[in-house]
Amino acid sequence: MDEARLRRLLGGTDLAWLVERARRRLERGQSLTGAVSLAAPSPAERAAAERLLGRTPGAGRALTVRLDAVDAVLVRSGVSPEGLEAAVTALTGRVVPLDEVRRSEEHAWEEVYASLALLAEDLPRYAAWAARVRHDGLVRRLARTPTAARPLLEQTVRVLRELPVEPARSLSVFAADVLGSAHALDDGTPVATLALSGARALTGHPEGAGAAWRRAAWASAGLLRDDVSSTVLTLNLRGNPALDWMADAGEPCVLTLRQLARRPPCTAPPVLHICENPAVLSAAADVHGPDGRPLVCVQGQPSAAALTLLKHLRATGAAFRYHGDFDWGGLRIAATLMRHVPWRPWRYTAVDYREGVAAGSAAARPLSGNPAPSPWDPDLAAALAEHGTRIEEEAVLDLLLADLGQGADAPGRDAGPTLKAAPARTENP
Repeated sequence: MDEARLRRLLGGTDLAWLVERARRRLERGQSLTGAVSLAAPSPAERAAAERLLGRTPGAGRALTVRLDAVDAVLVRSGVSPEGLEAAVTALTGRVVPLDEVRRSEEHAWEEVYASLALLAEDLPRYAAWAARVRHDGLVRRLARTPTAARPLLEQTVRVLRELPVEPARSLSVFAADVLGSAHALDDGTPVATLALSGARALTGHPEGAGAAWRRAAWASAGLLRDDVSSTVLTLNLRGNPALDWMADAGEPCVLTLRQLARRPPCTAPPVLHICENPAVLSAAADVHGPDGRPLVCVQGQPSAAALTLLKHLRATGAAFRYHGDFDWGGLRIAATLMRHVPWRPWRYTAVDYREGVAAGSAAARPLSGNPAPSPWDPDLAAALAEHGTRIEEEAVLDLLLADLGQGADAPGRDAGPTLKAAPARTENP
């Protein structure tokens, strides 16, 4: 091959389109025969094709060149005795068939995903998540190539092996300790996106969007943007001077995670009632004041502060009674709480729900959303599906307030023995 002549004849920019089309055919395993066209050629590109072929390629608007004619010119002239394929290789480098490229790339991805497989083997709670991430394309969308994906998955696995974090700690401090940078888990980074997906699978935190949702999702695994934004509402809870002062006044108290980490209650009530909605706690303060039973409100999905408080009170000897909304979201919140601390239902069974439906509360509304289980009373989920009606806590407020009075004989109907905290599930709620 006369490479100097080849580059003068075929290696210029005006025929680069022709060489590129020939190479693409070789990559796809196609023969270098038939015609290739350039839709809007420049005068220089037309002139180059004419010099190559020794004749005018045609007078049409598009420039059309037959590859087998180019092959014949190269062989006949001695520029490339082995023809166009050898010329393309000399000009552009070895041609790797796309099938071979795909096989090589898939093998590289298999090696990258090995760290996920090892995580699922060591910590089965991540198995379903790891399988889903492998097949839904999230890693490929975030990293694009196996080379970029390898450090991404290695960092993600290091994060997930440390979860959940107990006691809760700062997200930035955690990132610095585990990944070597305080900003490694900042919003928008690929490792933060992937690790948060795994954290949600671990804790069962629901889907959502926005900064507040991401803050809550991290907090569900014990990682906090800060130690003052995570809070929990209490009423008539005692155990330190601040709590005692608020309980004496019969007023609600907002506790931050920082306060709970530094000065948790030193005592616990024998029985603590827990509600989902702040309206219940506010009404209890209005009706009973300092004479009501101790009450904690989780305000929807339990925050890191709420879980920290409840775990501390449980270790100090408290037993829990829980009530929430009779809807699918309420069941998910209750199940999340049950995975962290044991509790008994407080007017939160199928019997209580059916009584509410029969009472025909004006506050009842049609049930919506995806069904959820009720492990403390499987009949409750079945009853919700049967009646298709949601009943919020405010609709049964009179019953709850009656239970919260110190003179009440019993702390509310329950459905059997205390339910133990269950291991965190890996599937999404």
